[in-house]
Amino acid sequence: MIGTINYLDPQIVLLKKGGTMPWYNGDYPPSYKNQPVEIREKATEIANALLEEGTEEGIAIATGLKRAREHFKKEKENDKKKKSE
Repeated sequence: MIGTINYLDPQIVLLKKGGTMPWYNGDYPPSYKNQPVEIREKATEIANALLEEGTEEGIAIATGLKRAREHFKKEKENDKKKKSE
């Protein structure tokens, strides 16, 4: 026997209900393929959080990418402000 399945695990429950599995360890949506690594990782983190909240996969992917870009844009702007002070 390879192992047991914990059917109370939220990922298993989500899959049994017809949902999607979160992305992890270098596994990410194909639309993130050509993004810089830091944006791709942040977008994946955000998309996974949205999936856990019950957001549809397509919306989670698009929202994750949008919010990741916004995050790094704000971070870059804050860095510029700090350098000019």
